Amino acid sequence: MLHFQVLGPLEVFDGGTVVTPTPPKVSRVLALLLLRANQVVSTDAIIDELWGEEPPPSAVGTAQTYIYQLRKCLDPRIGTGEEWLVTKPPGYLMRISPSQLDATTFEALSRQGRQMLERGQPEQASQLLRRALELWQGPSLANLRRGGLLQAHAIHLEEERMRTLELRIQADVELGRYRQLIGEIRSLVAVNPLNEWLHGQLMMALSRTGRRGEALQAYQDLRLLLDNQLGLAPQPELQRLHRELLGHGEPEMSAKWLYRSVLSAA
Repeated sequence: MLHFQVLGPLEVFDGGTVVTPTPPKVSRVLALLLLRANQVVSTDAIIDELWGEEPPPSAVGTAQTYIYQLRKCLDPRIGTGEEWLVTKPPGYLMRISPSQLDATTFEALSRQGRQMLERGQPEQASQLLRRALELWQGPSLANLRRGGLLQAHAIHLEEERMRTLELRIQADVELGRYRQLIGEIRSLVAVNPLNEWLHGQLMMALSRTGRRGEALQAYQDLRLLLDNQLGLAPQPELQRLHRELLGHGEPEMSAKWLYRSVLSAA
């Protein structure tokens, strides 16, 4: 059975053999069909992805040629005798099972992990969410030139990746893995400097490991960043966390806010 990967470079595997189509535009058509698997993708959508607002006069015929090339490349490896790439007006429908596409597996594991977290089972949640994140091999569709439609799909997948990562961090927080999280969250804050939830988790992890001064400094770093770049102050909940740290108390109310916010965003 073929296996398709879009969480990173687009790749197609037949067992251990890579059988990814090499023509760039054929690969882009395949990616679009995969990201709308088991749905009809119109010929107009394919043309829009490949040529944007200025398609050539031959666009329809060329798109049909790319579909033919996909079938020629992958049909012999399907081997079931069933039609997997169906011509269905106004376009084409690609039939694959959920287990054949890494993005579908990722979404299922992420959903299950969130459900475990909501049920108060952080250990199981952490394991499921880690499995989901391990499916990623880099930025989505990293080896393709992306038109508007593929770019939108890639952005959506990256957002889902970040939400899943936040859920996994929350699960590890509930397991008391503060020391193990500090380095990871610092790296994430460096890459996502305007993500206030991550700043809050960093402050919480530092305070819970006896590094209150560093937690207070993390708040000051965020305050200056928001003020300089956006003219904003940190969220009220983060300001309250800051006051709790200054008051030498355990930031219980702020911890509950961090937990609620990551679940509501997922």
